[in-house]
Amino acid sequence: MNEEKQQAQEEELTDLPAEENGQPAAEGQGACAEKCEKHAKCEKREKREKELEAARAEAADYKDKWMRAAAEFDNFRKRNEQTRRNAYLDGKADVLLKILPVGDNLERALASCTDENTKKGIELVLRSFQKLLEDEGIEAIDPKDEEFDPAFCEAIMSEPAEEGVEPGFVREVFLKGYKRGEKVLRYAQVKVTT
Repeated sequence: MNEEKQQAQEEELTDLPAEENGQPAAEGQGACAEKCEKHAKCEKREKREKELEAARAEAADYKDKWMRAAAEFDNFRKRNEQTRRNAYLDGKADVLLKILPVGDNLERALASCTDENTKKGIELVLRSFQKLLEDEGIEAIDPKDEEFDPAFCEAIMSEPAEEGVEPGFVREVFLKGYKRGEKVLRYAQVKVTT
């Protein structure tokens, strides 16, 4: 029985670190210390890798946000530029709309003029007026003998269609219309057959 107690005590002593049981550190215990150091280094490395991965994810998130902000700003700049361009063109159209009656009056004066010198002068002024409109990209809408199109014309009178004439055609133009591209500045005022 003594032997069993003694053997149990020896086993307990071998479980204690070498310094505590009074023996110098054995080779196995030195290997354990090395493993602990390696384990600590591995833990540090893993911690750094996790931090690095988190930093990379955060950098990717910031880059994504930056790219979205840059795209939004570019879209804003384009919208703003288009809005300014439209405002400028609308302002020009308003001014041109106010001078269109001048051209109408010049055409009326030319039609009723009998003096040749006066007629030539009116023609010159009318040509310069038409050149101004042409330079601004403005076209006249003169739909005489064409099918009535409410997108460009305003019917202010109607008359019954004669025999052989189809209804819905422009019979007479009272006031020419004007457009820039597909945008109507002034609708043509016309008489339509019914």
